[in-house]
Amino acid sequence: VPLQASGGGLVQPGGSLRLSCASSGSIFSRNAWGWYRQAPGKQRDFVAGITSGGRTNYLDSVVGRFTISRDNAKNAVYLQMNSLEPEDTAIYYCNTVPWDAEAWGQGTLVTVSS
Repeated sequence: VPLQASGGGLVQPGGSLRLSCASSGSIFSRNAWGWYRQAPGKQRDFVAGITSGGRTNYLDSVVGRFTISRDNAKNAVYLQMNSLEPEDTAIYYCNTVPWDAEAWGQGTLVTVSS
């Protein structure tokens, strides 16, 4: 089932956004989850991931700026993005880690621009 990410928008450089993604799957708590992004004309890249036990990992360029978290009670995963840069402009998607081809939704657009 395609996952729906939300929370994107237009923000100035240095600003913040919080992305959300909810799953209706009963196995949410057993999966590792991740955020991915695709900038215009580029391939889709892994941004951040969180295991069922809460261990996280990040793309080098977002370390210290982005934080992934999960709420198993709500079947939700979040991405707090601070100190946003124009290079962060992309469509952001949530999916499992590794990704599930059937779970790609439309994503949410993040535009960082002054």
